[in-house]
Amino acid sequence: MSSSETIVSGEDPKGDGEGIIHVFWEEGMLKHETGRGVFDTGTDPGFLDVLENHPENSDRVKNMVSILKRGPIAPFLSWHQGTPALLSQLLSFHTQEYINELVEADKSEGKIMCAGTFLNPGSWDAALLAAGTTLSAMKHILDGNGKITYALVRPPGHHAQPTRADGYCFLNNAGLAVELALTSGVNRVAVIDIDVHYGNGTAEGFYRSDRVLTISLHMNHGSWGPSHPQNGTVDELGEGEGFGYNLNIPLPNGSGDRGYAHAMTELVVPAIQKFEPEMMVLVVGQDSSAFDPNGRQCLTMEGYRKIGQIVGGMSKRHSEGRLLIVQEGGYHVTYSAYCLHATLEGVLNFAAPLLSDPIAYYPEDDAFTAVVVESIKKYQRENIPFLN
Repeated sequence: MSSSETIVSGEDPKGDGEGIIHVFWEEGMLKHETGRGVFDTGTDPGFLDVLENHPENSDRVKNMVSILKRGPIAPFLSWHQGTPALLSQLLSFHTQEYINELVEADKSEGKIMCAGTFLNPGSWDAALLAAGTTLSAMKHILDGNGKITYALVRPPGHHAQPTRADGYCFLNNAGLAVELALTSGVNRVAVIDIDVHYGNGTAEGFYRSDRVLTISLHMNHGSWGPSHPQNGTVDELGEGEGFGYNLNIPLPNGSGDRGYAHAMTELVVPAIQKFEPEMMVLVVGQDSSAFDPNGRQCLTMEGYRKIGQIVGGMSKRHSEGRLLIVQEGGYHVTYSAYCLHATLEGVLNFAAPLLSDPIAYYPEDDAFTAVVVESIKKYQRENIPFLN
């Protein structure tokens, strides 16, 4: 099947037309070449016989596409072709100066934007496709053509801030989609980011807004340099009208399936209930998995499936089922695809798993995570007006 085809097959698991996920994809995003070296550095020290692909490489996304097209969830998906964003559309989130910098970098045959983040020939076209494809996925919902859409995109976007690139990201795909919703009559949007790293770019873009609730569950990694000055700590709450509408949930390494489910139930669900969003955005990264080279949070397919169930249920209760899912990280070339499949299974709330976990048994101890979650809950209750 070509990327330009739109197909709906199989039976709706709920029988109400809402059990279909509309997947937006364009294969031109594979042309973003990130190179080889020592992990994400792009460097060859000269004494290693075998170098590795940059973690954000096209193979990881090829497997995501293939598992959705040929895996057991395939009958419940509808495929749509993405299109590139216009430069004018990018200005809803990014500054003109920053966009000019990216355009000039592309004309100059590439640039290292920051550590690990390489804009090479073909990268800018792929970034425009990722942004435009995510906008198309949001517009599909806004136009009433579907309830649940998934933007299967790369390069990722949630670290890209209004004025800078960061963490493999050039354009903030989710942030652009949120801006489109806000300018299309949606009053309140909730963003839940489960990538292993803090969604600092999205948070920065809406840090002074009370119309967007940004929630990020992430590894407690702190700042990693000038491109990522934010720490992702609980006290980064927003500013001005946006104070209290940026909720960071830094979780201990190895929190696992039960730890994440506990954080979702105790912290995310109550915040969404209070905020009452009209649209929900789930920012997904499979780098929180037990086998990812870029994270240490130890989620398995079951953990992702549970998160999908929780978010899907909240969207039905609060946003009339309207849910945009946006792809971010996830760097284990095979297991990331399995965890994506499980997440979408959860969103559709199947009675039993469609796909078994090929590798995961990971011992869990969520006791410390429970203590951390309770501490975060106490801090939020004492400091965030809208939660009380």
